[in-house]
Amino acid sequence: MTTIEPSPLLELLGIELPIIQAPMAGISTPELAAAVSNARALGSISVGATNAADALQQIARLRELTPHSFNVNVFCHAPARENPTLEAEWLSRLRPEFERFGAEPPARLREIYRSFLEDDAMLRALIESRPRVVSFHFGVPDRARITALREANIVLLGCATDLREARLLEQAGVHAVVAQGVEAGGHRGIFDPEHDERIGMLALTRLLVRELALPVVAAGGIMDGAGIAAVLRVGASAAQLGTAFIACPESQADVGFRRALASDAALHTVLTRAISGRPARCLANRFTHWGEALGEVRVPEYPVAYDAGKALNAAAKARGEAGFGAHWAGQGAPLARALPAAELVRLLASELASGSSS
Repeated sequence: MTTIEPSPLLELLGIELPIIQAPMAGISTPELAAAVSNARALGSISVGATNAADALQQIARLRELTPHSFNVNVFCHAPARENPTLEAEWLSRLRPEFERFGAEPPARLREIYRSFLEDDAMLRALIESRPRVVSFHFGVPDRARITALREANIVLLGCATDLREARLLEQAGVHAVVAQGVEAGGHRGIFDPEHDERIGMLALTRLLVRELALPVVAAGGIMDGAGIAAVLRVGASAAQLGTAFIACPESQADVGFRRALASDAALHTVLTRAISGRPARCLANRFTHWGEALGEVRVPEYPVAYDAGKALNAAAKARGEAGFGAHWAGQGAPLARALPAAELVRLLASELASGSSS
């Protein structure tokens, strides 16, 4: 039997359970995050793929649904550099796939997401709305942004995939580091898209627990109470779960994604750049197979390449084909359970307390 003891990190986050729902852009909703937070874990939304005005609306909606703590995630990637020649070549490669669905590729590609590193409006929105927690993915903001958020009494989490990144986050002034193992679904949190140590979650968690003075949150492949108990035993202060919440009715996962997650496709995840321009773990599908067949070719930078990926998915879905979706999921995908979010959190807590999983 595992006893859930209060810890400094849980008290800082304002939660009772050592469970954080990962902030999955395009999947997380205020309804999902609120259900998790109301169950006394930490619910999350991602505003990395939207603007400040929409972020304020989502945060306001969350506050209508829960009086408890929640996390707002932002993307800290280096802004994309234009490369018209490479982008035109990429669109040319994709043209036959668009034509299969009677569609034309975009005439040109856009940088569809603005990085928090240069988004002053998003910084103002976060300071104005003051969520209990803000988390960073893909990098770390400058000292001025960190200071402004801390002065607003916001708890800061940063994602690291290796020790070097974790030390940069520690030096910058975050309150805790999320150790993202290579098993994790979605985009790798690597600061440099060309450098990835691909360290597993348990090894990374142990390394960061030993080397950092900060609390560590384990992330990657954790799907049940037994997995949470395992990472707590190796020194993590909490576990972050993303794929575990995709099948919840409160998520934005579409029918195609839900069907794939419930099928044998869940047994096969791959890291791909083809969809977005950055390495991300996805259920193997027609898009990932197409990317693998290309071999070692250059892909436009994130999120420019994602503009094309989203357009191709829209064209395919319009013709009833779900295999070009960004079905981000971790290696624990076969363990997913389709339960309402609050019920899932209660089950996770019960499994953790009893030392078993269903």
